[in-house]
Amino acid sequence: MSSSLSRRDLIRSAAAGGLGIAIAGSIEAIAGPAAAQAAQAGIGKTTGYGPLVADPAGLLALPKGFSYKIVAQAGKTVLESGEPTPSDADGTGCFRGRDGWVLVNNHEIGGNEPYGVPPLPGLTYDPGAKGGTTTIEVDRNGDRVREYVSVAGTHNNCAGGITPWNTWLTCEETEQRAGGAFQKDHGYVFEVDPFDREANRDPVPLKFLGRYSHEAVAVNPRNSEIYLTEDAGGPNGLYFRWTPPHGFRGRKGALRALALGPGGDTAGKLQAMRCRKGNRHIADLSEATQPGTRYKVEWVDVPDRDAKTTSVRKQFADDQVTRSRKLEGAWWGDGGAYFVASFARHDDGSVNEHDGQVWFYDPESETVTLKTIFGVNPDPEQDTNYDGPDNITVSPYGGVILAEDGEGLSHLVGVTDKGAPYPMARNELNDSEFTGPTFSEDGRILFANIQSPGYVFAITGPWTQKHDGHGHGHH
Repeated sequence: MSSSLSRRDLIRSAAAGGLGIAIAGSIEAIAGPAAAQAAQAGIGKTTGYGPLVADPAGLLALPKGFSYKIVAQAGKTVLESGEPTPSDADGTGCFRGRDGWVLVNNHEIGGNEPYGVPPLPGLTYDPGAKGGTTTIEVDRNGDRVREYVSVAGTHNNCAGGITPWNTWLTCEETEQRAGGAFQKDHGYVFEVDPFDREANRDPVPLKFLGRYSHEAVAVNPRNSEIYLTEDAGGPNGLYFRWTPPHGFRGRKGALRALALGPGGDTAGKLQAMRCRKGNRHIADLSEATQPGTRYKVEWVDVPDRDAKTTSVRKQFADDQVTRSRKLEGAWWGDGGAYFVASFARHDDGSVNEHDGQVWFYDPESETVTLKTIFGVNPDPEQDTNYDGPDNITVSPYGGVILAEDGEGLSHLVGVTDKGAPYPMARNELNDSEFTGPTFSEDGRILFANIQSPGYVFAITGPWTQKHDGHGHGHH
């Protein structure tokens, strides 16, 4: 059984808009977004790392003692092949390299951005598409050593996820079909090897994971099951599980080999989530408003995963599956898969309105539990109000870091393991979203991006001086 049964879910007052989340054993609870919660909980001003200090360079406000380096900048830094760093950095994976760290950086490029991923020979899936991934090698201090194209010719590469065998799965958030500039269909997941450039030659779409607006993935290290989020509306998107075929063993190159093998397009089983509470079907995840709400999960086979005539999410009636608006980030931890719904509104078909949910899927008990809910943000320009969580990562110092993709001001939002939210960074340049937060394995560097115009940052500072929800430092 998973550890979720023995875990204490410390749930703050739902009236405060908060709730509990536990990830990888490092978090007892995470409350929701507003500073009012901290006040209600009697938490002093020492939560997190203190107030943000304005940046003279007008880029990134950080707490006192913290600093950043620009690792890469779209249009300014230069790839090994001579072209500028591509636009729109999004989901990012960090891997331990020989002399530092290796980042695989998605580029969510739909075609109109100023700097596309160069369509290099042998690395390009579709020369008509301008998205893809770059690989950035940095030293132990976060200084860029080299940067190069790892996959090109993919479309709108949004998030993705790290595999237990140290590769990156990059996700196309699109249902673009061949036609016009596009020579091939899009809406697939591709595997990127951070260390072996030859392994990325002649990119292979993992068609068995379905063709739809992919957002992020989490991989079960025990059985190589892959859980996938779909960011789509009209109707709202689905949460998927891919179960590998009998005898499959997850390792470098195994997914590619499966895709290229006989019956590779439909290898394993792709299913959509259906939730119920007792005998009642749950049509949309926005029905849940109380942290701790738990639904039983069933899985329904996808009829045509390549969506040859009908989008995958439109192949189901509403009483067959459970939908959600804006399914976003995903992270494996605590024996299950966390996933984020960024917001919900009545006019997009949602039952209830919110500005963010964090869910936990437990594969042992086949349940999903609402861990965090953000109330609708009344004033997004207020510096202590947060909304629209997107990417999520765990802090080695307890709690999590969420990337804000909402209205108004844009933050990296930390939440302590005592349930108090705090600002980790603020975008001083514009209102573009933060993307791709991820820590180096030694916990010294937090990598994160401002998507537009496209910055990759390495953030360092006195991480061990963090204060918990009661004003005592973690050391």
